Amino acid sequence: MESATLVYENALACPNDIRSFILEGEAKISFEQGHMRMQNTLPRSLGQKANFVLWCPITFPADILIQWEFRPLSDIGLCMLFFAANGLDGKDLFDPSLAPRTGEYVQYYDGDINAFHISYFRRKEPDERVFHTCNLRKSKGFHLVAQGADPIPGADDIKNFYQITLKKQAGQIQFFINGLSIFSYQDDGHTYGPLLGSGKIGFRQLAPLTAEYRNFKVYSLNIKEAIL
Repeated sequence: MESATLVYENALACPNDIRSFILEGEAKISFEQGHMRMQNTLPRSLGQKANFVLWCPITFPADILIQWEFRPLSDIGLCMLFFAANGLDGKDLFDPSLAPRTGEYVQYYDGDINAFHISYFRRKEPDERVFHTCNLRKSKGFHLVAQGADPIPGADDIKNFYQITLKKQAGQIQFFINGLSIFSYQDDGHTYGPLLGSGKIGFRQLAPLTAEYRNFKVYSLNIKEAIL
């Protein structure tokens, strides 16, 4: 029998809600109608230098369920969620001995950190806009380990927020949008390196997307023996 315990809750409704969050790169973060809105401040012409990551500073358990609500306000760009993120050799993600990170992608998949990341609402390149997928990658490295169809429409057809759910337990990762299963992946702990345990969570966004986020929650998962 599985139990879930809420260990973190953040409405993402006002500046005070992210006062301890860590921004890597440059971004404009505002709160319109009680929702966190993020967009780039540097021009898209700068390429990867225009992108950014916003980290929650808490180290979360290995077995977790993550939920948040998401609404894109424009079409071109891309969103990611990093999770189980740590520095190499057991270091904390924000250990000062790690190389600085400024939002450029190579620093996250081929730098001195380990993490999983899911890219969803992938609309940056033309091939992404004509065939919408959600991708799960494991790093260090650029290992594509799972992929599924993205059901979120273009921004013009969006009426409300979408609930995003990620479940990570005992090496299995499951991803859902509005309760619809997008993909499931079982990490064997060998093919792409050891299992990733506890770690940090971060929201990444690519220019020139503007998107909103709210109701970020994390649950700790554990298995309890059934009482006979």
